[in-house]
Amino acid sequence: MEREEAASEESLCDTPPPCPIKEDYADHWQQNVWDPSSNMEFRYSEDPACDPFVCAGEERYVRERKKIVLESLNILGIECAENSVPNIAVLGSGGGTRAAVSLIGSLYQMEKDSLLNSVLYLGGVSGSTWSMAYLYGDLEWSIKMEEARSRLMDSDVDMKEKLHWLSKRLNDKHFSLTDLWGLMTCSRFMKQMDPRHLSEEAWRDATNPYPIYCAIEKHFFDDGPPEGQWFEISPHEAGFTELGLFVETSLLGSKFESGRLVEKLPEMDMIHLQGILGSALASERQIKEHILNCVKKAVDVAREYCIRVNDAIHGYIITARNFFKRLIAALLPKKKEIGYRGPLAYGQIKYRAGCPDPGIYTAYGCPPDIVLIKKTLHLVMNWEWGTTNNFLYKYHHSSMPQKLTSMEELHLMDAGLLMNLPFPSFWGEKRDIDLIIALEYSAGDMFDTLIRAKKYAEDLNKPLPEMNVEVLEDKEWPNDFYVFEGKEKAPTIVYLPLFNNKNCKDADEVKAKMAQFSTFRLPFSQEEIKDLLGLAEENMKRNKENIMEEIKKAVTRRENKQK
Repeated sequence: MEREEAASEESLCDTPPPCPIKEDYADHWQQNVWDPSSNMEFRYSEDPACDPFVCAGEERYVRERKKIVLESLNILGIECAENSVPNIAVLGSGGGTRAAVSLIGSLYQMEKDSLLNSVLYLGGVSGSTWSMAYLYGDLEWSIKMEEARSRLMDSDVDMKEKLHWLSKRLNDKHFSLTDLWGLMTCSRFMKQMDPRHLSEEAWRDATNPYPIYCAIEKHFFDDGPPEGQWFEISPHEAGFTELGLFVETSLLGSKFESGRLVEKLPEMDMIHLQGILGSALASERQIKEHILNCVKKAVDVAREYCIRVNDAIHGYIITARNFFKRLIAALLPKKKEIGYRGPLAYGQIKYRAGCPDPGIYTAYGCPPDIVLIKKTLHLVMNWEWGTTNNFLYKYHHSSMPQKLTSMEELHLMDAGLLMNLPFPSFWGEKRDIDLIIALEYSAGDMFDTLIRAKKYAEDLNKPLPEMNVEVLEDKEWPNDFYVFEGKEKAPTIVYLPLFNNKNCKDADEVKAKMAQFSTFRLPFSQEEIKDLLGLAEENMKRNKENIMEEIKKAVTRRENKQK
């Protein structure tokens, strides 16, 4: 991962240009697609079959983080030289609020056991990204997990705060259900509004593991090729993992054409980003497949499972619908106060302190409250989810899918629809991971994510360890700890199911727990949050020694790589 040149003593707090172009490609970019006036980086690997390099900003962060990892390993009594610090990634699965809460519990226990500072990367999909965003709002969350844990018990965000954020989003042409879902995720599930920008984390120190948020591109998910499916977003850059095509994170959403910045637009905030990362309902294909499966399975022995899937989808829609109802109910009284006076009269209404920007009147000829009601109803009725300007629009290169360059907009959505753990961002030589700690909070068939990941890796010729088919016999009542040992370039995967044979007496109790903490439920009660945190914490506590043993092996593995 790291370049062979001597490590710079440059502080992470210095502010050189973010993600400078790698020297090997500087001439290419200057002549073709890099406009120095755009203050952006737009890069790709000359050979898409090869793993692209990490950008300089990430490399710098990782270099500093490794100093913390080395100190942590020494505290744990694990002998490790400076040049053999292993690359360890913790990956959180999807699973709605169940995953979001459980990841907090797992990380809390890792911090208590002095394991968290041995982690270089933290990656997530879907529900786990909600808690990642929640945590990284604090510059030092990884040493203040007790505080993060207790904040989960806070009450819902005040409606006025929600409406204030929504009023600022109304004029954006990309305003959609993605915004409303992100708002519900932040305010109801994670109990905080988070209007900051991910790129603001680019110059933080290395107190916390480096975060990677994962999504997929809808059109490529529906109709390939697979290289265009996986999309990752870090504080420094965002782009297509397998294609090696990235843009500076602060410019994701700005307009590009033929590789040049045409119009710089405001960066999406973390509320909107969470709406993207958890937008499972944006995929009509997935909804149809679930419904079709229900119909097919209704005639066989899996009828009970079919009903649960159907109920889950129904619950997900009800959750969203109830949120929109509450939102509209909060707005309607204001509409009645004003009454209907015609668009000209609205311009004469004096704004009260704290009301949204009156510029919205000019744009729509009516108050923002009414505009919000109308837009929300339109979005719900037409099921319109968000899009993002495509930074590769009209950029032509022989290695790129023509379908990608012809799309003016990307439709990014929940990566859990493709794979419920973010393996694609952590396999191969780009980040050169030695050990993956995979925290499995998924519903449904256990090991399904691993099977999907293995198939996806084979299609793209990426290294993953072999999985003994005998473990599939455990799928209804799994163990709490599995190790799939990596060989050569494949990382070792430690796999920890949330519900297992240590905290559930049999397969029926696993099913009962899945039903109780359903992916598509409304926010859990405080008692349920405590129970879920406890389960996740106990899993990590019980397996501390097992994890430490795998970390020791990862150190040896890294030492062998240096020989």
